[in-house]
Amino acid sequence: MSKGNISVSENIFPIIKKWLYSDKDIFLRELVSNGCDAITKLKKLSSLGEAEIEDNPQYKIEITCDKDNKKLIISDNGIGMTAEEIDKYINQIAFSGAADFLEKYKDNSDDNAQIIGHFGLGFYSAFMVAEKVQIDTLSYIDGAAPVKWECDGSMEYEISEGSRTTRGTTITLFIAEDSKEFLEEYTVRSVLNKYCSFLPVEIYFYTNGKEESDDAENKPINDTVPLWMKNPKDCTDEDYKAFYTKVFMDFTPPLFWIHLNVDYPFNLKGILYFPKLTHELNGAEGQIKLYNNQVFVADNVKEVIPEFLMLLKGVIDCPDLPLNVSRSFLQNDGYVKKISAHITKKIADKLTELYKKERDNYNTYWDDIHIFIKYGCMRDEKFYEKVKDILIYKNTNGNYVGLHEYLEGKNDKNVYYVSDEKQQAQYINMFKEHNLDALILPTMIDTHFISFIEMKEDGVRFKRIDSNLSDILTDDKNNNEEKNKALCDLFKKTLNIEDLKIEVQGLKNAEIPAVILLSEESRRMREMYKAYGQSMASMTAMFKDEFTLVLNSSNPLIQKLDGLNDEDKKLACEHIYDLAMISHKPLDGEHMTKFIERSNLLLNKLF
Repeated sequence: MSKGNISVSENIFPIIKKWLYSDKDIFLRELVSNGCDAITKLKKLSSLGEAEIEDNPQYKIEITCDKDNKKLIISDNGIGMTAEEIDKYINQIAFSGAADFLEKYKDNSDDNAQIIGHFGLGFYSAFMVAEKVQIDTLSYIDGAAPVKWECDGSMEYEISEGSRTTRGTTITLFIAEDSKEFLEEYTVRSVLNKYCSFLPVEIYFYTNGKEESDDAENKPINDTVPLWMKNPKDCTDEDYKAFYTKVFMDFTPPLFWIHLNVDYPFNLKGILYFPKLTHELNGAEGQIKLYNNQVFVADNVKEVIPEFLMLLKGVIDCPDLPLNVSRSFLQNDGYVKKISAHITKKIADKLTELYKKERDNYNTYWDDIHIFIKYGCMRDEKFYEKVKDILIYKNTNGNYVGLHEYLEGKNDKNVYYVSDEKQQAQYINMFKEHNLDALILPTMIDTHFISFIEMKEDGVRFKRIDSNLSDILTDDKNNNEEKNKALCDLFKKTLNIEDLKIEVQGLKNAEIPAVILLSEESRRMREMYKAYGQSMASMTAMFKDEFTLVLNSSNPLIQKLDGLNDEDKKLACEHIYDLAMISHKPLDGEHMTKFIERSNLLLNKLF
């Protein structure tokens, strides 16, 4: 037996616990990954003829939760270590001192999990949960002696001849009092599922101190060849759907998916799913899992996955990513940006392929994916350039058309749209009476998107269907300026609404006495302020809505107003105005009460 001090200037263990406490479950990922690496190294040496091993060995990692003895054991049958290798890789740490360490990383408190990896301290993450750690190892080298190493969390260690008789390494953690949750089966299993579900080496998990098992009865807890590692031609639709449900616990089948399988200029594999969005807020529920050699790194790593792709769900595995040893922190460099750009390109290529080869399916998907595509266009200029020709819109006739298809045959570049089909039904009917249609843009993102498209498409101007009637006016042979002025004066005097504009126009549908128009600029400004959390009171103080009441000179009631007595004129004007407002937006409580009272009064006058 020999004793010694770990080769580092200051006690590192309190620092490890302090900096990594909130992410301390990372220790299990590090230790299991180390076991996986040890097996991978042995396989490589064997393939090169530099290691003699038994025929058809069953490589595996075993995790044993011994709650009674307060131990967690991680064992592999990989390459093992000699006493010299323990001294080199365990006893010596490339660490510059606690003071320098804290100074260097004082601004990275949000990235706790990265700290270990900067100094090759993956093994030492064990001390986040253990008061004592023991290593029992036997190297693959013929004639090597077994080695035992122990450390109680101080700077001192003991190394002696071990008792292990088979090749590999066993790490025993004597769990500290403040980490007893890692003696619970559920906790350990959850951590393994989180980090190690797809490691390339079989992992077995046992409890109650059972270290030997009948593997015929016990199945590995991981999938060593996950779907993304397979050739796309070998995967069925059912495989993709089952994998989606398993990984994301989402039982609503995805719309479609993209299987990434890139070998050059970098190694990149993965599957990206387009989930079915039941409403706009679901856009925040995407989840892209990042893996490195099948080891889970993190969810939604923004350096690799462009922000707009976070609306999707999927897995990305890139062994070439410049991760540190702890596999927890991604360095942001030009290489990462190239990977990010490539992922964006593959998404755009898939969408373009669907548009060209499966247009009917593309149309069907549009209601669910348009939020993602529009957001991507506004966030990523290159993405917009790739997909601008496949942007489509659903119109009021139920068809899906591109912008240029909609504008085809028109004398101008005005694009009419609907934000609420039910509320704006009267305006839609008026348009259809003139064989015109409008685009349906019902989501919050559309307010921003139409402004974006107006900047990109020269001369194009979006106008909500209730903002302009110039295309659906009819010639009024009975047009009389003097009579029209009298009508406007009557309504202004009766309604007494400041800043309300009143016009008299002829509409094809004579049954409609009046409609309300709202300035596109005024409405769009109000919606933008609302999106940024401005209160209605503050918006009203900053600017007023520019409403216009358009009286239909073709309507019989409008034509007969002059012959009514003063009382009936007042009732009629107020009711015509309220009917027009109802077609524009719901009345508030006070106005609705007055509207109902007036309706009852008018009915009484009829009978």
